[in-house]
Amino acid sequence: MSFILNKTIIKQLCGETSYKKGETYCKTNKVAITTYDAKRNICEATVKGNGDFYVTIETADNGDIVGKCSCPSLASFHTYCQHIAAALLYINNFQRSGQSLEANFKKSPINAKDTQLASGMLDLFDKKPLRPKSKEHRFDTRKTLDVEFICIPISSQNGGALFGIQVKLEKLYTVYKLREFLNRVEQRDSFICSNDFTYTPEVYSFQQETDAVIQLLIQMYRNEKMYVESLQMNFEQDESIILIPPASWKEMLSLLSNTSFVILQHDGKAFHGVHISKGLLPLAFEFNKGVNGGYTLHIDGLQQVQVMDTYGYALFEGKLYQLNIEDCNRLIELKRMMNRSGSNQFHISSEKMEHFVAKVVPGLMKLGNVRIDEVISERVETAPLKAKLFLDRVKNRLLAGLEFQYGNVIINPLEEDGQPSVFNRDEKKEREILGMMNDSAFAKTEGGYFMHNEEAEYNFLYHVVPKLKNILDIYATTAIKLRIHRGNSGPLIRVRRKERIDWLAFRFDIKGIPEAEIKGVLAALEEKRKYYRLANGSLLSLESKEFNEVNQFIKESGIRKEILRGEEVNVPLVRSVKWMSSLQEGNVLSLDQSVQELMENIRNPKSMQFTVPDSLVPVLREYQKDGFEWMKTLAHYRFGGILADDMGLGKTLQSIAFIASVLPEIREKKLPALVVSPSSLVYNWLSEIKRFSPHIRAVIVDGNQTERRKILKDTTKYDVMITSYPLLRRDVRQYAQPFHTLFLDEAQAFKNHTTQTAKAVKTIQAKYRFGLTGTPVENSLEELWSIFHVVFPELLPGRKEFGDLRRENIAKRVKPFVLRRLKEDVLKELPKKIEHLQSSELLPEQKKLYAAYLAKLREETLKHLDKDTLRKNKIRILAGLTRLRQICCHPGLFVDDYKGSSAKFEQLLEIVEECRSTGKRILIFSQFTKMLSIIGRELNRQAIPYFYLDGSTPSAERVELCNRFNEEEGDLFLISLKAGGTGLNLTGADTVILYDLWWNPAVEQQAADRAYRMGQKNTVQVIKLVAHGTIEEKMNELQESKKHLIAEVIEPGQEKFSSITEEEIREILMI
Repeated sequence: MSFILNKTIIKQLCGETSYKKGETYCKTNKVAITTYDAKRNICEATVKGNGDFYVTIETADNGDIVGKCSCPSLASFHTYCQHIAAALLYINNFQRSGQSLEANFKKSPINAKDTQLASGMLDLFDKKPLRPKSKEHRFDTRKTLDVEFICIPISSQNGGALFGIQVKLEKLYTVYKLREFLNRVEQRDSFICSNDFTYTPEVYSFQQETDAVIQLLIQMYRNEKMYVESLQMNFEQDESIILIPPASWKEMLSLLSNTSFVILQHDGKAFHGVHISKGLLPLAFEFNKGVNGGYTLHIDGLQQVQVMDTYGYALFEGKLYQLNIEDCNRLIELKRMMNRSGSNQFHISSEKMEHFVAKVVPGLMKLGNVRIDEVISERVETAPLKAKLFLDRVKNRLLAGLEFQYGNVIINPLEEDGQPSVFNRDEKKEREILGMMNDSAFAKTEGGYFMHNEEAEYNFLYHVVPKLKNILDIYATTAIKLRIHRGNSGPLIRVRRKERIDWLAFRFDIKGIPEAEIKGVLAALEEKRKYYRLANGSLLSLESKEFNEVNQFIKESGIRKEILRGEEVNVPLVRSVKWMSSLQEGNVLSLDQSVQELMENIRNPKSMQFTVPDSLVPVLREYQKDGFEWMKTLAHYRFGGILADDMGLGKTLQSIAFIASVLPEIREKKLPALVVSPSSLVYNWLSEIKRFSPHIRAVIVDGNQTERRKILKDTTKYDVMITSYPLLRRDVRQYAQPFHTLFLDEAQAFKNHTTQTAKAVKTIQAKYRFGLTGTPVENSLEELWSIFHVVFPELLPGRKEFGDLRRENIAKRVKPFVLRRLKEDVLKELPKKIEHLQSSELLPEQKKLYAAYLAKLREETLKHLDKDTLRKNKIRILAGLTRLRQICCHPGLFVDDYKGSSAKFEQLLEIVEECRSTGKRILIFSQFTKMLSIIGRELNRQAIPYFYLDGSTPSAERVELCNRFNEEEGDLFLISLKAGGTGLNLTGADTVILYDLWWNPAVEQQAADRAYRMGQKNTVQVIKLVAHGTIEEKMNELQESKKHLIAEVIEPGQEKFSSITEEEIREILMI
């Protein structure tokens, strides 16, 4: 080529953006030379992009490079497009390499003739000006003619009309010989419009929309002779007008509606474009009471209506309104009647009005707006509203049409112009329907609704349509019915027992859904979607109760990846229980036989038939045997639990029964059981074990640090190890070895999960774990979570997730793993009075004080102890023993300014707290009024109300206090042992605490009988508090074996003093 290219020139011609895109086309071999004319300096190329684009490069007379492209972006920029850039770069590459462009063109795989044919085909169907067939133009440089079509109504003899069309070129030149013009266009010949303008096909072309109308006019012109004679028209043939026959109307209307180059003339006015309105004609039919009797019908707007009856349309103010043929004929006839009468008003007699309203008014409502005077409307019965909703799906769009039908009158609410066309309409129901449609994310068209949003479509079909069904009739196509998934597609979680006893296998299944789609459904559930689109296009709702339960399962399971892969999920039994409890059998959970048996065993522990140890068979009551079987069942499945029986029902005894049942395993594996309790109860545990199962080797881990470590160093010597929560916190590192079973007494001690106690017990390793507490929940459910977090951590979710659970769900989940019986539940099995001894270990400061006084008393007493001096030293012995008993109760009873506390006192406060939390009503007896004062001070400090009675209380006041207590005013009564020992009736109490022992058991018996007497409906629990390893323990033993001996020392007149021996006194003091 004569011009020389380089990259700089190409960038200047095309710009940086087009240059870079063109470079990509060139490098990826998207450019092919189709024509090259060296003489004329013209090169044509094809560039393959989203389609084929045709490029021409030539040199102008002044030497400039001129580029042309078939792409639509060419005219939008001052620089050339990327396709021209690609062609220029392609030419530049050949110039730089020294190769011949012409030679390369000959090797081009694209045939030039084929390219020209393809280009011609595109020209035929592309929306570009049409070119004459006689010439092939790579780029059409002809001018596009500006064409206008004028539509004129032409009246027919029957009162109707047809449209005639005129053509105007360049907005100036009317084609007066339209048929000749159409003939010349068809023949591609020139046509002289006027002295100033001649149409020449080589110079002018038509826009595609314009050409379509002209082609239809040519067709109508060719067939004109076939229909024009059959039309009864009121005009002579006009060479500038061609009538639109009914057969061509639909096609012509479609073409004219899509172009703006149309003028519609009517009633001396010109309207731009053809507009179709689907509403009612703006006619007004008004009925009023006549002046001289009867009624009048006033018609407004009818004279402005041109009825195009052969088309099924009426023309009013430049708008077309579609009508059926009957309504067209009625309008024509109405116009004739008005013309004959010379008026737009009709008189109706009173006799005919009723019939007129019934027969004529419904028809008028279809033609326009009817207004009826209130006097008349009262006589008119409007048919009830029958609403209809039509639903369809076309091209992924939901289409909806709405009709309000009153008798024979059908109203499209979207086509109304604001005027009511029916009197007495059901506006409330209409507003309700329209409100639901408007709230459903529909877009409105002139006559209906459409929606192109899948989520909104789902919401409408599944949530709005069921509501609409109650107030209208719904007509849905097959496409809609297929969109709504109606199969029985409930999800199932199939659960089976693995061969290993402590594993379950979960598999998901959805009835009616192919297995290949289940993964997608589960993924949609996890993404919290409301529905899933199946492969067949139907929308599966995921909002049912069953799917919500499955979704909750996925959320809690922690095995999301396995679920989404659709695999069978194997889960340890202890982890799976928390999920199973949240699902109902027969709903979404399908259990095989082995799993059903497992669930039944948990619900009914008796079914497993565990054997109670022989030594405890006569001791355990039936409810205690049930508790033993419950613990054995949970242990069988490696579950933990909380034994939450009411105080006094034998939680310790049931635990001892469990230990005795697993004793062979404990000894075989050399893993002892570990009991952790409050300090005040450790010796009580040891005492109970010795009492009910003396063959169990139990030890208390106490003493100083060296002594405790020595015990913990060789745990294989013992079956049971007992320690307190404070000592466990100190020695927690020493408890790293595993234990067989862990019992956590008074488990509320770690109800706060943040405490050091809770953290310490959490570290203990044990095969089985049980919490014992009469008050598993005192203030909040989080306390229950804290206990289970230790004894069965797999049961409940993390603390935050637990807080989101509803109370009923928590109760349902923990129910099998909490056993709680109240006294009233097992009343038939209980004796009327339950006596219970509770021991406590002296505090360090108490021990020192006690040891000093004991040594002193022992020295003084044993020095003179023989038969002759015993009676003489009785007072001294009694005083010394009393001092020791006071130290056991509280050293503050006689030691001035004592700042410490007392083990029994702290134990008492714990018991009072537990009793009050479970609704118990308590009597506290002490022979020391000062001790009662100390207790009272602490109760006052804690703002706990109480009654108080001692020997100084007047008789009348005693009676009043007892009556108030029995009438359930207050729940705590402090009583001096001697003052309250007789004469009181306190059947309002169910718990008696004997804070200190009395030498004579009969006095204690009388005190307990204040509550346990005629009129008492509840079992009375009597708790005796004893300081372990002290005179109180010895006193209690002697009370049981030789009660008369102590009585003889205190009250020698009842029996001979000689019956107490020197050895017995030694036994009391040698502690």
